[in-house]
Amino acid sequence: MNRSDTKLYIIGAGFAGQMIADDIKRKKIFGKVTAFLDDDKNLIGSDIDGVPVLGPIDDIALVLSPAPTDKAIIAIPTAGVERIRAIYESLKKSGFEKIKILPAISQVVNETARLVQAREIDPLDILGRTPVTISLKESLAYLRKKRVLITGAGGSIGSELCRQLLSGGAERLYLFGHGENSIYQIDRELRLLQQEGVGEAATIVPIIGDMKDAAYTRHIIKQTKCDAIFHCAAYKHVPLMEENPVAAVENNVFGTKNLLDAALEFGVQKFILISTDKAVLPASVYGASKFLCEKLVLDAAKKAKKSQAFMFTRFGNVLGSRGSILPLFMEQIKNGGPITVTDPKMERYFMTIPEACSLVLQTGGVGVNGESYLLDMGEPIKIKDLAEQIIKFSGLEPGKDIEIKYTGARPGERTTEPLWLEEENPQPTAFPKVLRLQSDIENGFDLDGLLQKLGAVCFWSKETQERYRDAEELKRILRAAIPSLKGGQNG
Repeated sequence: MNRSDTKLYIIGAGFAGQMIADDIKRKKIFGKVTAFLDDDKNLIGSDIDGVPVLGPIDDIALVLSPAPTDKAIIAIPTAGVERIRAIYESLKKSGFEKIKILPAISQVVNETARLVQAREIDPLDILGRTPVTISLKESLAYLRKKRVLITGAGGSIGSELCRQLLSGGAERLYLFGHGENSIYQIDRELRLLQQEGVGEAATIVPIIGDMKDAAYTRHIIKQTKCDAIFHCAAYKHVPLMEENPVAAVENNVFGTKNLLDAALEFGVQKFILISTDKAVLPASVYGASKFLCEKLVLDAAKKAKKSQAFMFTRFGNVLGSRGSILPLFMEQIKNGGPITVTDPKMERYFMTIPEACSLVLQTGGVGVNGESYLLDMGEPIKIKDLAEQIIKFSGLEPGKDIEIKYTGARPGERTTEPLWLEEENPQPTAFPKVLRLQSDIENGFDLDGLLQKLGAVCFWSKETQERYRDAEELKRILRAAIPSLKGGQNG
């Protein structure tokens, strides 16, 4: 069948749906818009530019008989998770095999919806809570005409920050990372989005490099003259970092120190570290490394000039990030199961990547030097419940079509993850879902002394060569400095 014979049904006849229809009509290669589906009684029965508006959505979807090549595009960026889930179920019952969705991000809310933004619907769109809506054009005003560097720009968090930063009016976006393929992909995607009219005319500059290289990192910060740094780069996989603790500390701790030193030296105005709940009473080497990154940021804040602000934003798991359970579960379902869950009591706080990134960008604008922030993650979700929901999303039945197998906690894992220490006493700010932590706690922590000991393991020198890359020695040093590491896997 020719592409032009494909029937396209747009769910939602509002501004986003109409812009998508105009996009399709202009390009003439994606098929023909057959109908809008909407719940608005004032629109049902009318037509928009010759395309009929049918409804209500759930009723009309059940009487459609789509061909295998027909597609549905959900274009209701303001709809909550529950409504999206209901629409998705109606479309699946109707027989639609190909369902796309416009994400509920500010680029759409700000009336620049484009077909290029539509993607295949996935469990993220129908799981969890409805994300908070933030106008990026307003919250990113502090980055207008600025130069912004994103470390780990090819990763899950970094790449979504880049997408949203397109709306900010930044002069330049520097995409910094050591993986050439991931940097190539986000660079290409951002240019395509710009080409299709999404965002503003920022100059995009991909930079391949490694923040572990202090001289190179200093050179990059000096040459780019960046005004703001969003530091997302880190080795994050908990069990893998337990096996490679020296690499975790070398990259996460000393890489962050290199960035901070350069940012202080060259007057970077904003430095925002992306931190994690695993930094709270850390039970893993990864958590310990991020705990030290938080300490480094607060230490840098004490040395900052009046024109500078160094801060961190902490949050829990994000659904769909690389190495997270969602892609793993989808792969396991694709292979026929079983889905592996470590423990039936295992639970985590979850947030979607777009919501987390929007809140991080907002925090960067309102954050104060030396302050710490926590994203309100809502209520924790049991991993086994999440597994069951994803199985059902795939049109299968838990226990019957796909088994859930319990494997036991892995090294560095614990059943629950606290988001803050009691003494951090999170307080609300003027912004929904952004909390301020008490960060000026004096605890006599000898950061410089600890870095000196860790550096002797991570970096070769003639004087300390017997300790070079000694993983057990490094773990002993960390356990002596961070008592929670002695508590075992389940913390």
